[in-house]
Amino acid sequence: MAEHNELGRDAELAVHSFLTAKGYRILDNNWRSGHCEIDVVAMDGQTLVIVEVKARSSTDYGLPEEAVDRRKIGHLVNAAESYVTMKDLDVDVRFDIISVVSREDGTYEIEHIEDAFLPPVSRGM
Repeated sequence: MAEHNELGRDAELAVHSFLTAKGYRILDNNWRSGHCEIDVVAMDGQTLVIVEVKARSSTDYGLPEEAVDRRKIGHLVNAAESYVTMKDLDVDVRFDIISVVSREDGTYEIEHIEDAFLPPVSRGM
């Protein structure tokens, strides 16, 4: 497996432990809807949390969360709408980003950005 794939897999495992320790309930991992994917779907109390995990081996080229651009946000919002519809949920939805940077000692620096962005407003109204 390529090194970046291993980092991504290991980072997601670290994120699961991190969220579980904070009291979140993990509902789904790597949930797909068409070409869109949600890394982690969890419940924080009564709020559905859509989590984008961004992992890097260093911050030499920027912070992991900086890779979540407008296009990625659009994909996450579309996937979240599909998830809520398919599961027939009536809950508040929050979008979080969890940034993971690996350290030389094999541990991770994890930053949880709650309410990282709001879904864009539809122009059709």
